[in-house]
Amino acid sequence: MNLKQVKEKAKAMGIKPSKMRKAELIHAIQKAEGNAACYETADVITCDQNGCCWKTSCQKSAPNN
Repeated sequence: MNLKQVKEKAKAMGIKPSKMRKAELIHAIQKAEGNAACYETADVITCDQNGCCWKTSCQKSAPNN
């Protein structure tokens, strides 16, 4: 998802995106969904967030990748 799409998803969930960066918005969405706020921070090899809609993009851009 691009930043505009992430902002739209956040707004739909009642999150005010203001000047948040993409990763910050995704963290807020993850928390609102009851998931760990780990986008681009977790070790993608041991990630167990299988239901997370961000997993694929996270694995591509994570620092430990």
